[in-house]
Amino acid sequence: MPIHLRADVGDYAPNVLCPGDPVRAQYIAETFFDPGFRQVNKERGMLGFTGTFDGKPISVQSTGMGCPSAGIVFEELIMLGATRLVRVGTCGALQDGMAMGDTVIGVSASADDQTALRYAAMDGYAPCATFSLIETAAQLSRAADAGAVHVGPIVSSGIFYDPDPGTFARWKRLGHLGVEMEASILYTIAAVKRVEALAIMTVSDLLAESGDTERISDDELKAGVDKMMRISCAVAVS
Repeated sequence: MPIHLRADVGDYAPNVLCPGDPVRAQYIAETFFDPGFRQVNKERGMLGFTGTFDGKPISVQSTGMGCPSAGIVFEELIMLGATRLVRVGTCGALQDGMAMGDTVIGVSASADDQTALRYAAMDGYAPCATFSLIETAAQLSRAADAGAVHVGPIVSSGIFYDPDPGTFARWKRLGHLGVEMEASILYTIAAVKRVEALAIMTVSDLLAESGDTERISDDELKAGVDKMMRISCAVAVS
């Protein structure tokens, strides 16, 4: 039995949504899963639920914040039979023209956090998502008229309150669409374990080259996340 997910093989569906926040995991199950879902984990407050979406098996499991916490959960989900992991959450937007509530689909995740580099045993590494999931997510987003959808590289940081005011400009210069904190270890573990993975996110912050940040309102965030979440459920069970 894994240490942090107190569940047995079969408790999780092969397809798992992975938000950071346990409250959001419960909200996803209550709002988007078919009736009859069940809780499968509550160890350390890391809530997990299994049910169906449009009649197809699906789970949601919170990961906590950052690559070290998320990496533990991804490893243990795979131990328990997960074969497709879809990170759902938020990111800060780096490129001009991006707006609050936009959807970002991460093709690759540059590892600014050292966790993925340590795992990969390489000095530099930008792991990639599963192409078929990228393609499905982009098609479903556009078919659903979900607003602006950005597909491209993202960067995973290990520092939320970065003291370096030049960090955003460096990431922007290299073409990264946004920054978040878990995708690089997700894509790395998925590559090693030979499972499918995708990170799909809602823009919650606009990050200026000066280091300044503009934060989304709670109402805008909920609308953007709800739009992205229904698409993510459909991608997970596709």
